[in-house]
Formats: sequence, C-alpha cells, structure tokens
Amino acid sequence: MRAELVFVGTELLLGEILNTNAQYLSRRLAELGVDVYYQVTVGDNPERLEGALRQAIGRADVVLTSGGLGPTDDDLTREVAAALSGRPLREDPAVLAEIAAWFERAGRPMTANNRRQAMVPEGATVLPNPVGTAPGLIVPVGEPRQPGGEPPALVLMPGPPPELTRMFEDHVVPYLTRRMGGTPLRLFTRTLRFCGIGESALADAVQDILAAQTDPTIAPYAKPGEVHLRLATKAADAAIAEARFAPVVEAIRQRVGQHLFGTDETTLEQAVGDLLRQRGWTLALAESCTGGLVAKRITDVPGSSAYFLAGYVTYSNAAKMDVLGVPAETLAQHGAVSEATVRAMAEGARRRSGATVAVSVSGIAGPGGGTPEKPVGTVWIGLAYPGGVRARQFLFRGSRDHIRQVTAQYALAYLWAHLREGR
Repeated sequence: MRAELVFVGTELLLGEILNTNAQYLSRRLAELGVDVYYQVTVGDNPERLEGALRQAIGRADVVLTSGGLGPTDDDLTREVAAALSGRPLREDPAVLAEIAAWFERAGRPMTANNRRQAMVPEGATVLPNPVGTAPGLIVPVGEPRQPGGEPPALVLMPGPPPELTRMFEDHVVPYLTRRMGGTPLRLFTRTLRFCGIGESALADAVQDILAAQTDPTIAPYAKPGEVHLRLATKAADAAIAEARFAPVVEAIRQRVGQHLFGTDETTLEQAVGDLLRQRGWTLALAESCTGGLVAKRITDVPGSSAYFLAGYVTYSNAAKMDVLGVPAETLAQHGAVSEATVRAMAEGARRRSGATVAVSVSGIAGPGGGTPEKPVGTVWIGLAYPGGVRARQFLFRGSRDHIRQVTAQYALAYLWAHLREGR
C-alpha cells in the first residue's frame, strides 16, 4: 500500500512549531509495511490545500492528513476534503452530541463555532477523538482503481500530537491493516554501527556485498564519528526478518567486525561501558575543551557508577597543574593543546582517581584561539592504561559546538578501540 502524508498549518511553514507528527507517522507506517513516498506541508489556504490533496490522492492509495479540523475559520481540511470528494457536508447529530459531552466533562461552555466540527462528508467514516473535540474522518474519493478493491481515501486526523497518536493507534491502524488484507508485511530494520573507520573505507570493504544486495537492502549512513549500515526487509514476522539479516550481518562482521561497536540503538558510551564492565576496569576522565561532555555521555548510561570513578574539567593551565599534576614546563614548552599535555593529563587523572584507565582531551574549539601551527579544530586525545600511555591528534572543522561534540565522540571511540584490542 502506498500512502502520502499532508500536514496542514501555516504555523508549520513558518517554523513556529516542530512537526513531530511527521516523524511519528512515518515511523509507524514503515513498521506497518506501508510505503510513504511523499510528505507535503501546506498552509491554511483552501486552493493550495486542495491542490496538495488532489496531487496526493492521484498517486497514493491512502492520504493521511494532520491538522485543519478545528472550529475556526482557518480550519479548512474538512471542507476541502468534502469538495474534492464531491460529498456534501452534513451535520452529524451523534458527533455533535459527543462534542457537547466533551465540553460538559471539561466544565467549559461549548461555543457556536464548535458545531463546525460535527460536519461530516456524506458517506464518510467518523473516527472518535476521546482526547479532543475534533473527530477524524475517512473520506473515500472516486472509484476503486482495481476490480473488487477499495477507492482511494483521505484519512483526516487532528493536529495536536496526543489526539493524532491516540486516533491513529485506535482507529487508523485497524483500518490500514484491514485494507492490506489483515496480515501486512512489516518493515524490519537492523542498524550496524561502526567507529574508527570512514564511510568510504567501510563501503570499499563491503563493496561486493553492497553490489549484490537484494533482500535485505543495505544502505550506508555517515554520522559524526560513526558510520552506520542499515539493513531493511519486509516480512510477516521478526523471525523471518532475522533469518534474512543473520547471514548478511555475519558476512559484514567477517570483513569489518573490528570496527563494529553495536547494533540498532546501542550508543558508543553504552559499548564502552559494556567493555569496562566485562573487564572489571574503572574509568576516569580529564577534559579541557569539551568541558565535561564526555563525562556527561558516560553517566547518561544507567549503571555507569559501577565503572566511572571521576571526571576532572581542567580548563585552565593552573587547573591542569594543580588538579592533574601536569608539569609547568610541559605547558610552557608544548602548550595546553599538545601530545605531551594530554599524556600528562591522562596519567594525572588515572593516578589521582585510582582508575584502571583514563582518557584526556584538550583542543581549540574556536572560534578564536587558533594559530597557523594549531588552527581551530586541533584536538589531542590521550589515554593512560596499565600498559602505558598514548595520544592521538585530530583536526575537526565546524562550529564551536560541533567541534566539542565531535571531540567527545572521538574520545569515546578512541577508548572503545583500545578496550576492544584487549590492552
């Protein structure tokens, strides 16, 4: 089944509110096995709304709309849908009674304009709205495109997310399931998450697997400090999907398993925590330019107190010397952003906390402070562990916030790779 999404509201076009309905409906329809090829956002204008709906109904089996079902003059979806379908609007006594009852339960007077919400296109199906006053509607449009089939339909839902979500789950999901024969194929996905390897290098390593893909399909995605391979298949149940995923995942793991830190929703900080817990190791952090971002991500993981001992935010040179014991001559000779300094920071954090391993970061996040020798984005990451200490330089580009966020990501990746090596 093909569906199209039309979101109604000038406030969406102006960016006054975030369209969370788009993400929710797209995700849920994918889970149901419904293909969504287009999303359209249109303002509160009857001509433009009619054009958007006419175009959508011409290329989709079902068009789901959000918004424009309220009681005011700029709520036009109901009227436009009726005109497009050639179905006159009639006041539905049962719907009117339910709206009146809603206001009575809320202890508020019902105004005259709320009667508009009881207007129903002739032959349409009313979708109850227990959360608000605007009922939803399923409005058939035209004739079936296939013998014995159902005509295309507009599914009108209210804009407020709590109302839309309840209506979609309670009434639209059963409707879509019935239209698809009761046992639709669902979309299943498996995301493989890698670090320490770039998108092009990963694609090259599995090029023949990507070229031969059929079912499941495989798509690479690059994110700051990570690369993902997303596998997707449509299947009747999870067991069938898993049987299709397993050999492909194993083939990929054979090629680049040393960079695979997790699947699906696993974060890098969770992967780091799992390895620390497995080894019985503890962790300390010494941060300068990131200002505690690495510690924040580590402690976002429930149970991180089992392995995280301390984090030191030593922003100034004085703090690096006083808290971590970085020698003054090291800072004077090499500077705060240098291999020698992050090595000393990591050793100092490990020594002071008693942790098994310590990670340090120091860099120039900008927008000022760079030099020709050390431009903005220069970052050093250090690592002290039972066998010694090491460090690596990186050069990141972007805004101050981006550089800080990416530095935290690479610090976690640097630690994960070390733990993965078993050293």
